Amino acid sequence: MRAALAALISGLLGAACTGVSPASAQTPYVAMAAPEPGGGVCPSGLCQAEALNSLFEALAATEAGTPDRPVHILQLGDSHTAGDRITGKTRAVLQARFGDGGRGVLPPGVPHEGYSPMQVEVTPTDWRITPAPLTYPGFEPFPVGLTNVWALDTEADSRLTLRLDARLEATEIRLCWEAPWGVILSDEDETWEVEPERRGWWLSCGGVRPVTASGELIARAVDPDRPLVKLDHIRLTKRGPGVVVSNLGMVGATLADLAARTEEVVIDELAEWRPDLIILAYGTNEGFDDALDPVAYEGLLRGQIERLRLRAPGAALMILGAPDGLRSGVEGGCSADGLRAPPPSLAVVRDVQGRVAADMGVAFWDWHGRMGGDCSADRLALMAEPHVRGDRVHFTGAGADWIGGMLAGDLLAAYDAWKAAPKSEAGSAD
Repeated sequence: MRAALAALISGLLGAACTGVSPASAQTPYVAMAAPEPGGGVCPSGLCQAEALNSLFEALAATEAGTPDRPVHILQLGDSHTAGDRITGKTRAVLQARFGDGGRGVLPPGVPHEGYSPMQVEVTPTDWRITPAPLTYPGFEPFPVGLTNVWALDTEADSRLTLRLDARLEATEIRLCWEAPWGVILSDEDETWEVEPERRGWWLSCGGVRPVTASGELIARAVDPDRPLVKLDHIRLTKRGPGVVVSNLGMVGATLADLAARTEEVVIDELAEWRPDLIILAYGTNEGFDDALDPVAYEGLLRGQIERLRLRAPGAALMILGAPDGLRSGVEGGCSADGLRAPPPSLAVVRDVQGRVAADMGVAFWDWHGRMGGDCSADRLALMAEPHVRGDRVHFTGAGADWIGGMLAGDLLAAYDAWKAAPKSEAGSAD
């Protein structure tokens, strides 16, 4: 079933590709109207909000204008994350409140056909993308980190072009790569040679800090006669207060794919990115697996929480509970036509996620409840302006805008409650 779902997702968002990548399409952010949110098992959608106290402290400092870097929220997940529709709305809402900290971490190219990130267009030229395969029995570990891909320049004219939204300015551009040589960055007016400022277990990282970098940015190897620079990611941020929301997702991914990421690369990435909040947004693909072992899944989830706490000790953690999704071809289903129903494993996944989050002191957002509960995917798909696609799994642009805004709103409500509470009630670490 996971293979079938991955194929379905690929048809909607584009299958992961190997070889020369096409250009992406830039998607401007446009606000849309939204229906009322549903209820759920968590007050205002969020359980264990106290687990976000360190994030709230960072946001409060940002509102006060004191930090020299933006608050960084990093979301890892499946196609819901890869598309940047939901995270795009969350980013817009939080940046409107706390300031624009930049676009954040980007994969080193176009990871799949149909890739269309908010605020930036990515165009590779002779730049080959090698995505990690989805995990399967007998899977051989692939040396890649949280971006899920490697990008390799293969020709003398290999380059990666980023065209930034007119509203987006980056005062710091950083790259991490695996190679003994540096990288050249250029815009319309200037060229910089990026030398490694720090070398980790696997990656070399460096950056430039132009006063303003907007319009077009081009990355290429320092020496065109020996390109072969394996780029891990590009990060666009601003100096000073603000918020960054980075989305790193993979079509068809499960939590097992996160577990398969090479530890040395993950260590280097998290040390470079310094996230203040890591959001785990997996569960849909596990929910469509009828052979899911709940005990094994719980062990995997606990292990990945422990891993992230070890590798990113300054980050708060939050799980997005698996949203509603329907399987077609059933009898007596809950959909309007009676032919669709949630696969049984989806409720099991949410139960495990909620219990583990409560037991381990991790924030939990009840995505399923906020959508409206069981079969809400059908109701949202049948609206005059559909909020879920015909597959009853993926969100339309309007639906992504709605649910991403709901997540941001629930985070802001919890933050405002934390600010208003006496320190003893807020659980301040002071």
